[in-house]
Amino acid sequence: MMQTKPLPLDPKIIEVLSSVTNATLTTLMLKKGIRKVWIKGSKPIQAGQKKVVGRAFTLRFVPAREDLATPAAWASPISTRAAIEDMPAGCVAVVDAMGIQDAGIFGDILCQRMKERGVAGLVTDGVMRDIDGVLQTGLAVWCSGVAAPASVTSLTFVAWQEPIACGGVAVFPNDVIVIDNDGAVLIPADLVDELVQLAPEQERLENWIMEQVKAGAALPGLYPPNEENKARYEKSKKI
Repeated sequence: MMQTKPLPLDPKIIEVLSSVTNATLTTLMLKKGIRKVWIKGSKPIQAGQKKVVGRAFTLRFVPAREDLATPAAWASPISTRAAIEDMPAGCVAVVDAMGIQDAGIFGDILCQRMKERGVAGLVTDGVMRDIDGVLQTGLAVWCSGVAAPASVTSLTFVAWQEPIACGGVAVFPNDVIVIDNDGAVLIPADLVDELVQLAPEQERLENWIMEQVKAGAALPGLYPPNEENKARYEKSKKI
């Protein structure tokens, strides 16, 4: 198993990406022709979760096979337990559970350990178990629901820190994950620096457009802005 070494994320990048919306980020990537960046099936496990920004730490499940998917597998060197011990502080665990809805990938004990290790959050296209206990851990979780059965009921854990598919998105270790109330969005690692430069300006423009709308302006020619409104916007930045 060839695992990718986790990389840190510059706090300045976290600060900038925490200040812009996921809607802005997806729009900017759409302009670059990148569409598959929103992880389907991942919703906040409870209301009011804080925004999360971090490097992706990937985990992958495959369909259950009876000789492998057993409670004994939890003590294997290749296990979710071992993967958690490799998670660095500040990462976002992104778990490919193939959208399976009848087996919880993690419960309260594993989430508590992740919280103790400083993991920023968990995103999966699967479901969680021990939901009351998971909520008590305070770990920020985005998933597609809850189920009582253990993961081995329907899933076999096979790898971490390798490329995965989660919610229809190709996720590579150390891509950047940004999660807010609109869900989880992936920024390819090679695009992070560029988006950090572009996103604040896009936010400023859209805030200016919102002020124009509140003042009674019509949308045609304003959103997106035509040359006249672009000039007005640039002038407003100098005031």
